[in-house]
Amino acid sequence: MENLSNCQLLNKPIVAAFDFDGTMTKHDSLYDFFKYSAGSLETYFIFLQHLPKFIGFGLKIFSRKDLKESLFKSFFKGMSIADLRLKGEDFANNVIPKLLKKESIAKLKWHKEQGHRCILVSANMDVYLDYFTKNNQFDDCLCTKAAFDEKGLVTGYIQGKNCRGEEKVHRLTELLGSKENYTLYAYGDSDGDKELLELADYPFYRVFKS
Repeated sequence: MENLSNCQLLNKPIVAAFDFDGTMTKHDSLYDFFKYSAGSLETYFIFLQHLPKFIGFGLKIFSRKDLKESLFKSFFKGMSIADLRLKGEDFANNVIPKLLKKESIAKLKWHKEQGHRCILVSANMDVYLDYFTKNNQFDDCLCTKAAFDEKGLVTGYIQGKNCRGEEKVHRLTELLGSKENYTLYAYGDSDGDKELLELADYPFYRVFKS
């Protein structure tokens, strides 16, 4: 595939960073997770109740984080984080494989065969992405994290920042240090991946079709 001779001559480790929703998957997975967890009917009614917030988001009154936290509160607030993770594990095992693009998995496999460090960098939630990354032998998972209280109950809030845009670069830098220390391949499909793709030596935008 790619000619890596220049990278090898520089003797830098190679990192492949993959966005998840829309890059590795055919569409956003969070709605599917809500539906899998709560059922189609309840999911429909909760989304209907959130219509003003969706409109507010479109008008830039609410942020993506605001909308995501509001939905998480409606679906999961008060649930134990252990139970939510069980739902996430089931979802990762039973639903995500049906959502994946074959080309994205083939590219992940190729990077792993070359001995590259493979990292998932996603704005979606750790409660199922942690299991997806283990199932597919990623080296690291950088994503948005669900918050829980001292009793281990889900609050509906996000720990820290939504892992999108500049936050993807921040998380990657926290993990790996200066960009000078490695060569980066990055795969993304939206404006939320813009900064990550700009950081990359080899950026790939919407390259996986199926």
